[in-house]
Amino acid sequence: MAQRTDITTKADIKLLLDTFYKKAMHDPEIGVFFTEVVELDLQTHMPRMYIFWEAVLFGKSEYRGDPMKKHVDLNNKKTMEKAHFDRWIQMFHQTVDEFFVGQTAELAKTRALSIATVMQIKIAQQ
Repeated sequence: MAQRTDITTKADIKLLLDTFYKKAMHDPEIGVFFTEVVELDLQTHMPRMYIFWEAVLFGKSEYRGDPMKKHVDLNNKKTMEKAHFDRWIQMFHQTVDEFFVGQTAELAKTRALSIATVMQIKIAQQ
């Protein structure tokens, strides 16, 4: 395996997210949300995710969308429980650690935890 470096480019974000979503879609705990509840179209979804995470990690402001609303709507179709969020966080962190090490890699893990926490709060408020 190549030496791990920090997340510094859009290509790094693409590697992280492509790998993560491949794993998540086949995961027995959370895969159903991607494959059955919404039947996620990766060709449409992934470019949005790249832009979103560029905004989160690099401060780029190109992302337009409301991920909270989309996840509240998803929860209305199938309840997302704490265990689902915990699994998502665990898998995301593992994928970051598989490829990257450094300040931005740590930021990605922190932001993922923050995003998941806020989503759980927003969903609970519905």
